[in-house]
Amino acid sequence: QVQLVESGGGLVQAGGSLRLSCAASRRTFGSYGMGWFRQAPGKEREFVARIPWSSGSLYYAESAKGRFTISRDNAKNTVYLQMNGLKPEDTAVYYCNARERGYDYWGQGTQVTVSS
Repeated sequence: QVQLVESGGGLVQAGGSLRLSCAASRRTFGSYGMGWFRQAPGKEREFVARIPWSSGSLYYAESAKGRFTISRDNAKNTVYLQMNGLKPEDTAVYYCNARERGYDYWGQGTQVTVSS
């Protein structure tokens, strides 16, 4: 089992910034690392960004490129999502994700609301 705890959501005006954090109870095995997804009202959950534990590769959705930055602190088993230039369409519940042996773990979600 892996527990994921997110924090850092909130209400921000368009153009503002937020930093989300996700602390894992332990590091997961395998190359997947951890990632962020989001789900807006009435929409399916969608991928935002992912960072492997040990490689330098970073993966972003097109909507996140140039505005969001994912990073990690391996010593703390923590992943961050720095979100700049937020837009109203970024409003969603953001979920932290980890994958191990084909099984997905999810955090409880943190609400991000961007006002216009």
